Amino acid sequence: MEKKRSSFSGKIGFVLAAAGSAVGLGNLWRFPYLAARYGGGIFLLVYLILAVTFGFTLMTAEICLGRKTGLSAIGAFQKLNKKYSFIGYLAALVPIIILPYYSVIGGWVIKYFAAFISGQTQAAAKDGYFEAFIGQTGEPIIWLAVFVLATAVVVFLGVEKGIEKASKALMPLLVLLTVGIAIYSVCLPGAWDGLIYYMKPDLKHFSFTTVVAAMGQLFYSMSLAMGIMITYGSYMKKEVNLEKSVAQIEFFDTGIAFFAGMMIVPAVFVFNGGDGAAINAGPGLMFVTLPKVFDSMPLGTVVGALFFVLVLFAALTSSISLMETIVSIVQDKLHWGRKLSAIVITLFTLAVALPSSLGFGRWSGVQPLGMSFLDFFDFISNSILMPIVAFLTCIFVGFVVKPKTIIDEVKINSSFRREKLFVVMIKYIAPVCLIIILISSILNALGIITI
Repeated sequence: MEKKRSSFSGKIGFVLAAAGSAVGLGNLWRFPYLAARYGGGIFLLVYLILAVTFGFTLMTAEICLGRKTGLSAIGAFQKLNKKYSFIGYLAALVPIIILPYYSVIGGWVIKYFAAFISGQTQAAAKDGYFEAFIGQTGEPIIWLAVFVLATAVVVFLGVEKGIEKASKALMPLLVLLTVGIAIYSVCLPGAWDGLIYYMKPDLKHFSFTTVVAAMGQLFYSMSLAMGIMITYGSYMKKEVNLEKSVAQIEFFDTGIAFFAGMMIVPAVFVFNGGDGAAINAGPGLMFVTLPKVFDSMPLGTVVGALFFVLVLFAALTSSISLMETIVSIVQDKLHWGRKLSAIVITLFTLAVALPSSLGFGRWSGVQPLGMSFLDFFDFISNSILMPIVAFLTCIFVGFVVKPKTIIDEVKINSSFRREKLFVVMIKYIAPVCLIIILISSILNALGIITI
């Protein structure tokens, strides 16, 4: 007898869980430094336009595939057309690759939270603190293990008792903390120039790379092309309004990214004068620059601790969705129970994460394609596999099962207001955009262009 599939209790549970997946480290450090690098306000405008077109289309397609079939990525494609089940396998590879190295960064976040909560603000702000920490062997692995186990506990508890309850608690806190620190940041003396740069579109900063960067950030930020939205869609009840739910997920994701930029860009202008090296530091913006900012603030220890709580929440909501996707695939394919699947995936994640952790220390001499292990895994998943999976998904929906399959699923209990936009995007515009992302990412990695 086939076991009844788990499900979210309703629309709020689904939206908060899916939004929690979409909101992650990419929103809190990648979005702000890309916005600063590519023109501030003009990048923000391009991102918003893409969110309601490109992002909406792909997210709607993936959630519909999951809800229609009641299966995770591999099973969903296989059920609709066996010849295209390989797309599901490619999608399944993405979270399998991402979760281990993402957990390494999650461990770093816990380390910095522990440093601030224990009053080590000045130590964390010193030059070389971050590099000395990640260059160790033991301590980064301990924090990595703590992060993975925290993720596993939620997944172990299941969809409604674990993921939904955690998301209902974490997402509102995440919103409050982000908005609160953003307001504090823009009230700092000298923050006005940074706020104007971030908010005011300036066409002289517009370029092709602005569009490509915004498109890539949106693509990664919304948990697309990694099987997550298909998995969460499979837990979605038929009576939930799908189009409204997608719009609400977009609102959460984009809102958090917007306030993260408001939190970070003006602060860097205050303390670094908008210095290019500081604003382009990537993960260093969080782990190197911001501790200096907090150390200069009144009550900086408290603000810093709150900030890293915020980042930890964001990292956990995303890692939970990554692990849940893998667990769901294992359950569907091997017919194991949730608890056994969660335990096996936890052990697998810890083992595979070791190279990404040790790659900054003991194994730093090993450089696949000239990259650290963490950067290499990030490149393979984000720059190669995800655009390929999304492109194939567009072709599958647009020309194999046809857009009507998705449209009918959306219309089960509501109208589809953006139906015409969806059809044009999924068949023509999105595939072209994804090919541009893929080619530009590869050329960037090879050093032919800079993005």
